[in-house]
Amino acid sequence: MTWQLKCLTLYGKQPDQVRTLEFELGRLNIVTGDSLTGKTSIWDITDYCMASGDNRYPIRAGKLRQYVSVFAVQIVLGQHQLFVARPAASGTTPSPQMCLVFQQPGDAPLARDQLQFTFTIDAARKQLAEFTGIDQSIRLPTTRGNTMSPSIRHALYFCVQAQNVVANPDHLFHSQGEDHGPRTIRDIFPYFIGAVDPGQAARRAQLQRMKIDLRDHERALAQQESAAPASGQARALVREAIENSLLDTRDTNTLTLDDALESLRTAAAAPLPGLPQTPADDDDPLASLARDRDRLRITFQQARTRLTDLKTALGERTDFMTHALDHRERLTSLSLLKVGADTSQDQCPVCNSVVTDPNDVVTSLRTDLEELNATVVHVSDDTPQIQALIDEQEELLREHRRALSANQDERQALEAGIREAARYRDTTLRAAAVRGRISLFLENSERYTVAPRITDRREEMRTDIASLEEVLGDDVQADRVNSSLSLINQKITAKARALALEHSDAPIRLDLRRLTVVADTPDGPVPLKEIGGGQNWLGYHLAVFLSLHEWFIDHDQPVPQLLVFDQPSQVYFPADYKGATLQPFEEADRTALLHVYEAIADTITAADGKLQVIAMEHADLEQPVFSTAVIQRWRDGQGAMVPADWIDLGS
Repeated sequence: MTWQLKCLTLYGKQPDQVRTLEFELGRLNIVTGDSLTGKTSIWDITDYCMASGDNRYPIRAGKLRQYVSVFAVQIVLGQHQLFVARPAASGTTPSPQMCLVFQQPGDAPLARDQLQFTFTIDAARKQLAEFTGIDQSIRLPTTRGNTMSPSIRHALYFCVQAQNVVANPDHLFHSQGEDHGPRTIRDIFPYFIGAVDPGQAARRAQLQRMKIDLRDHERALAQQESAAPASGQARALVREAIENSLLDTRDTNTLTLDDALESLRTAAAAPLPGLPQTPADDDDPLASLARDRDRLRITFQQARTRLTDLKTALGERTDFMTHALDHRERLTSLSLLKVGADTSQDQCPVCNSVVTDPNDVVTSLRTDLEELNATVVHVSDDTPQIQALIDEQEELLREHRRALSANQDERQALEAGIREAARYRDTTLRAAAVRGRISLFLENSERYTVAPRITDRREEMRTDIASLEEVLGDDVQADRVNSSLSLINQKITAKARALALEHSDAPIRLDLRRLTVVADTPDGPVPLKEIGGGQNWLGYHLAVFLSLHEWFIDHDQPVPQLLVFDQPSQVYFPADYKGATLQPFEEADRTALLHVYEAIADTITAADGKLQVIAMEHADLEQPVFSTAVIQRWRDGQGAMVPADWIDLGS
């Protein structure tokens, strides 16, 4: 026998704000209402008060976060009552402290000034597990290779069908879609259905630890063996030391391990092969030669350009002189035009007689001839100077060529020296790498020598493991699980047929490996996700969880006698459905929904007060099986999880 939920209490931000939602024990409790009234938060608050993890805050953003400072629940187990409270998160970080107080049956929730948050999350979980009846001394082996103790958080996997799970074809259990969720459900399932014998569980946990110890021991031995000096490796290092001038030449084939270690110690202390000094960047001769080469190339190009210009000028003067002399010869042909100081423009150039009216043509010809004579004389005077400049530039070009050739010879010689220095540098680097490996080898050898030796206990440990496995060979846990599942599957099948679900004429079973429902039809197994229709998905979820809780109750298993369904009518009606003025096509859906609540009511009746079901609904049906179970109706602005006056005061 274990606990049910008596009430849920909210403490507002103001001192006098307290709101309590009461539930009836051992009965169906329905909270129906419009969307956004806070129905889903009934489970969120319960989950938070059951010491949910510090990395997840189940209270969704909205009025609860805005107007509530403390969440609390009262849970009842026979004549025992436990009050559990937890402050709202700071931002999105859940509170790490909780308040747990044992009360007399029927006591009201604590007043705000009585709340003392003195329990850590781990301590609260242990107290809640003990109150639920979970044996915390049991260590369950897991598929991850370690062990764990069952907790209140594990028990809640079987207590809720959230809105996104209640008709989900892929996920059957709460939190099945989270990391490690499926593995954890499979690991703890045998314990909560009563298939785990405490003595056998202890031995299985011991076997798990022994196997872990054997792996650790084998790893330690491997590390120890890897640290032991090997004669072959030592001789190989000696040969490398000889090749890299760290040791003199010697015969390595006959070296003993001790001789090799001694040689390696000598090599580790030997200086590295010498390396020529590298000049500083400012005195780098190669860089200096490169700069000289660039300068010589610039001056060589400049001299070649000047030489080209001079030769061009000389050629142009030669062409000009040729044309000018030809022109002068034409003007002075037959000596008709006499040019000289004694020739007057008033005389005839042919007969020297006086001309009273000089001809303009004669004057122009005489003037052109005089100017041409002067130009020829001037050009003739410049030609030797230009030729002298050309000779000078050609000699300068020859000097630049000789300088560039000498620069190239110096660079080649210097680069050869640099390549030789690089060869020495590579040798030194190789020698340094070999010396580093030698030092590491010697360090490991010395550590191996002084470290305490690990005794090889592998055979002994394997013998102990084999002995314990032989004892556990008679372990009937797997048979117990299969036997229990067989009986639970009979219950699931009966409920599926009562709900007229598809494939319910075939045997229905809970597949623990895949965490789903499977119908074993003549054509082969059909898992839930291959069965179509939301009505079938909801019906099979309902059949599985009602059957599991019947088993828990019949076998007094430590699972809270609480089952929460969030909006099972979602597969039939829209979110704003209120159950009034049904259209003809809605009658079949209403009938199917009534069958769902009849199945729930029948299971509660058979449990004789040992099962409490809380349903959060949009639907609000008139039939007694539904209407008599309604404890809260939050519609048309009347009623909600957070009272309206808290919101008005807050705004």
